[in-house]
Amino acid sequence: MNQFIIINTKDNVAVALDNLEEGFVVKLKDKQFSLLQPIPRGHKFAITALAAGDPVIKYGNSIGTVTANVKEGEWIHTHNIKTGLGELLDYQYSPLPFTKEPQDKQVFFNGYKRENGKVGVRNEIWIIPTVGCVNNVATTIAKKASSLISEGIDDVIAFPHPYGCSQMDEDQENTRKILADLINHPNAAGVLVLGLGCENSNIDILKNYIGDYNPDRVKFLVSQESDDEISDSLALIEELIQYGKTFKREPVPASELVIGLKCGGSDGLSGITANPTVGEFSDLLTSMGGSTILTEVPEMFGAETLLMNRAKNEEVFNQIVTLINDFKNYFKRHNQTIYENPSPGNKAGGISTLEDKSLGCTQKSGTSQIQGVLKYGEIIKTKGLNLLASPGNDLVASTALAASGAQIVLFTTGRGTPFASPVPTVKISTNTDLYNRKRNWIDFNCGTLVEGTSMEDLSQDLFDFVIKVASGELVKAEVAGYHDMAIFKEGVTL
Repeated sequence: MNQFIIINTKDNVAVALDNLEEGFVVKLKDKQFSLLQPIPRGHKFAITALAAGDPVIKYGNSIGTVTANVKEGEWIHTHNIKTGLGELLDYQYSPLPFTKEPQDKQVFFNGYKRENGKVGVRNEIWIIPTVGCVNNVATTIAKKASSLISEGIDDVIAFPHPYGCSQMDEDQENTRKILADLINHPNAAGVLVLGLGCENSNIDILKNYIGDYNPDRVKFLVSQESDDEISDSLALIEELIQYGKTFKREPVPASELVIGLKCGGSDGLSGITANPTVGEFSDLLTSMGGSTILTEVPEMFGAETLLMNRAKNEEVFNQIVTLINDFKNYFKRHNQTIYENPSPGNKAGGISTLEDKSLGCTQKSGTSQIQGVLKYGEIIKTKGLNLLASPGNDLVASTALAASGAQIVLFTTGRGTPFASPVPTVKISTNTDLYNRKRNWIDFNCGTLVEGTSMEDLSQDLFDFVIKVASGELVKAEVAGYHDMAIFKEGVTL
């Protein structure tokens, strides 16, 4: 195994693949030098001398500038680098040429074809509360309904949340759109919408957002109008289960897959192992006619022009510009710096600036053209790679991916996390140590990429694993019984 890596030939830093001691001799083609300090795994060191103000180049792009003179072999991190990001920028469309041909290869998974033409990868019964006041009721119903589950139904799941009332304007709209999207999600064979009765986003209002629905698939119960909301709900759940059992797994082409792309708790290897592997996966799936969705807009800052130049046309380019600037303005409205530093966990893992994180994060999108841009709560319409408006928060962004139509979320991490989302959430480790320590969390290991496994083999292994998950194999969070959701909070609470 190599002990360090220079990611791009333009780079003036290398990344340690193992903990390197002071005095370690770095041998390059044209020179060698010794490390002046210990370099933790995932952290950067200079491979050439830099003067204060010089750009630090990683992934072939600037990730900031050094704040003091730096010698060869010196550690570069938050103590001697600062972001180069600024406020709102003017962007020019410089489209990249694309020559990739669609794949002739047909790959199938075993999914559930729904009456509306969509395809699910799970056959679950979902309980969606309209308001946080009935969260405990929803959870109790789900627990009691577990005894009703029979062959053909994967699970009965409640999705509690603290919203649905005392909200205004866009904040309230966000809640209604996300709840409606989840009610219409194809992974749910049947849905019980559980209301209280006096909330702002009550069932009658929510029906306007749900649109046309099959009354055999979607049932409603207003708790204030029921003498016993739990027993009445269980009776409705039994009806939903009988309806759900009419669906059977059958072969479906991979072109019907919609996969969400997300990362969290990144480390210095995220942009070297897991994220580029997911990018290769994305390219492979979209070449077969499938779809992927990339989100967490604030973690595109610093890498946004690379995405903009992959827009399929100028209209999509302008949509990406709006996507980026709307989030920058969101930061400004709340008097927050646009270039907020990475999290403490990111910094501990070797990420020094937001550009450093963003250039690694956006590699999950691969190299395909960007076909569309989705607003928060908007369901995907165009096949291929899409961008989605959502913050970087793990639970909020993963829920947004599910709400936009993702049947599965691929979640890369260098730190590890047990959380889930409304859909199967595949945890992908950036390093083998994490995979070995947290087998109860991690589903797939990309750490082997720096241990001899080729990118072609690893990305194909990931694709094959996703096909298995889409066909019914449970991910670790599902085995543990974890199911989470969170909605983007914007605005005052009454």
